[in-house]
Amino acid sequence: MSLIHKSVASLACLAFALASGGSLAQKSWVVGQSAPLTGSNAAFGNDIRDGAQAYFKSLNAKGGVAGLPVELIALDDKNDRKEAGVNTAKLLGAHDASVLFGYASATLSLDAMPQAEQAGVLFFAPFSGADPVRKASPVVYTLRASYGDELEKMLAFWTGLGLKTVVVVHYDDEVGKQNLAVVTNYLAKQDKKPVAFSLKRNATLDAAQVGELIKLKADVIINTVLSGPAAEISKQMVAKGIFIPMSSLSFIGAQQYIEAAGPAGAGVSISQVVPSPHSALPVVQECSRALKDAGITKTMNSAHLEACIGAKVLAEAMRRSKKPGDAKALLASMASLGAYDAGGFTVTYGPKQNHGSKYAELGMVTRDGKLRN
Repeated sequence: MSLIHKSVASLACLAFALASGGSLAQKSWVVGQSAPLTGSNAAFGNDIRDGAQAYFKSLNAKGGVAGLPVELIALDDKNDRKEAGVNTAKLLGAHDASVLFGYASATLSLDAMPQAEQAGVLFFAPFSGADPVRKASPVVYTLRASYGDELEKMLAFWTGLGLKTVVVVHYDDEVGKQNLAVVTNYLAKQDKKPVAFSLKRNATLDAAQVGELIKLKADVIINTVLSGPAAEISKQMVAKGIFIPMSSLSFIGAQQYIEAAGPAGAGVSISQVVPSPHSALPVVQECSRALKDAGITKTMNSAHLEACIGAKVLAEAMRRSKKPGDAKALLASMASLGAYDAGGFTVTYGPKQNHGSKYAELGMVTRDGKLRN
């Protein structure tokens, strides 16, 4: 066959591939994300997006991963479960995502995970340690410790001080009740039972509800809700001259809570699943530089850092993938990643090892609005 004929044949093959909707090679790593970019948890959602985007931008400035740029597509779910499910369908369909990454809660993940499983696409690093994201799945891989790990840390501290009446503030939905169950099971080992105080998700907390909470005469309050209601509880109790020791899951978003509670947040302890954003660890310094280079003027917080670390771990799985940009190859790469040191924060994945870390530490909010571990 002559050179001209070979060229014509090649062009014909290319035309056929394009006409049939195929492609000869992936053009980018498409990272799909549904996050609350507006609505009741917008500060948290935007910080998650910005932390990941900053790291991906730093990668792209160096040529991407395996010669392909990383494209983060973040769709707004307004902190609504159904909207997150709709977004997921768009990300897997119209956007042909190679991976779903950094969903902001277990609730927002509930309708997304089955879609990822059906498509055989990696669902990585949801911002939750709740039971639903830790059930056995061939596609769901987490970065952070479980809420069980976090709650055991805080409950061991408070019960070790002799405090007995534990009130759990939780959402009155599937995930909230499961968080309550974790505390119940832990305290049962000490022949204790928590007192449950439920809230409606995305509803405004009023003074009457805080009054009912105060009437429970808690020795310690365990918060498993978002920064808005948790901050309102703190502010109203301080206004009444009441102090009750309080601990919150990392789910609250430490910086988001500090900003919402203001001076009333002093003394509240918050579980952390990544190192302090103020530490000298290499990964912390790397993520801080990435945020600055991306034009983010806000001081790096734990949500930024967790998203950035997650993005770095994901990029390592991309680097080791046998087929750049391919969803199935990326899933296989994550499943065989093994132990990976991201720069002072190590995760481990492998057969039947879908959860990378058990790191959990308690931080305390200081009078000057800082979180100190």
